[in-house]
Amino acid sequence: MSDEETRGRSRVTEIYVNGLAEVTPDVPVGFEELERAALDAMDEKALGYVKGSAGGERTAANNEAAFDRWRIEPEMLKGVESRDLSVEAFGTEFDVPVMLAPIGCQSIVHEDGELASARAAAAQDVPMCLSTVSSYAMEEVADELGDTPRWFQFYWSPDRDLAASFLDRAEDAGYEAVVVTVDTPLVGWRPRDLENAYLPYLEGVGIANYTSDDAFVDRLDHAPEENTLATAQAFLDTFGDASLTWDDLDWLHDNTDLPVVVKGILSAADARRALEHGADGVVVSNHGGRQVDGSVAALEALPRVVDEVGDEAFVGFDSGVRRGADALKALALGADLVLLGRPYVYGLALEGPRASRPSSRTSSRTSTSRSAWRATTRWRASTATRSPTSPSSRKVCRALTSLNKD
Repeated sequence: MSDEETRGRSRVTEIYVNGLAEVTPDVPVGFEELERAALDAMDEKALGYVKGSAGGERTAANNEAAFDRWRIEPEMLKGVESRDLSVEAFGTEFDVPVMLAPIGCQSIVHEDGELASARAAAAQDVPMCLSTVSSYAMEEVADELGDTPRWFQFYWSPDRDLAASFLDRAEDAGYEAVVVTVDTPLVGWRPRDLENAYLPYLEGVGIANYTSDDAFVDRLDHAPEENTLATAQAFLDTFGDASLTWDDLDWLHDNTDLPVVVKGILSAADARRALEHGADGVVVSNHGGRQVDGSVAALEALPRVVDEVGDEAFVGFDSGVRRGADALKALALGADLVLLGRPYVYGLALEGPRASRPSSRTSSRTSTSRSAWRATTRWRASTATRSPTSPSSRKVCRALTSLNKD
């Protein structure tokens, strides 16, 4: 088998062999320990932004609890020596059925932000979906990704010239799909951010795609850096469009040749509406619990969406994925691809301070990237085996793994 096919097992072996020299992993292996250490490394504002969710944070808690309501029933002696975890989406093959989810403002946890995450993704051949509110321009992140597959998450501006410019830039920079987020017509009620009176955009964080765009700069009567408060206000004026309806998807299709994936779907009816209005796929998501307190858990919605449109279109999933078993459950319930969010940002935040110090093992740039991918790909060592001859991850996971719901 190739190194690529055995990298999960190789990482486990590496850890145990290093243990003979009393060397233990420099990033916590368990999610809870990873989260705790990462939050300790963040300042209060960054912690609130990354960890915080809407209202009493019940949706975020329910996202995680939903995974515990399903059980994996393993089947033995299936011949797992040769393993192929690859999946295909819109004509591109991904080595693994996981993608880095779009999380904005990553520079609040590490100065390299999305650039470091992109390096990590490229190092491990893990696809990445970049947020509109990235700390770095989409072209800079694309340069770091190289040939690694990438999608662009699209917050739809009411300024149609700016929206069209974003779509053109994404296509020119090699992004292969547009993921339009529809669950944020207005920003959710997020007590942690409110208590800290903190919105990173007002400090110029997360608006690089705007300040690097001629359509946005043309709205200003000054250079973006000359009056940061006025620039931030212009951003707020052009971020999000609460007037959007399903009919507006026609405009989106008219302004890009890329596949359009609608993110934020929680019902079979909305999944059907998305396809009826030309969507090429959907992502089942409740924004990681950051929008509506008391919302249905994303995993609860997944089987219904898959039953409705899974045979016709791409179905992605995010919200609540914390470890490999979670990703496996989502795949077994019908997702074609799992988007991983907070865990990789925790890895980025935790290694950031260490990466600034000299290391006998690695440069700071490589160290930061490695910590991020360890957080994102830890699940590989225990994930289910996929048959090379199987036509889709959905069918394979259902064939090899049955889930018993409590």
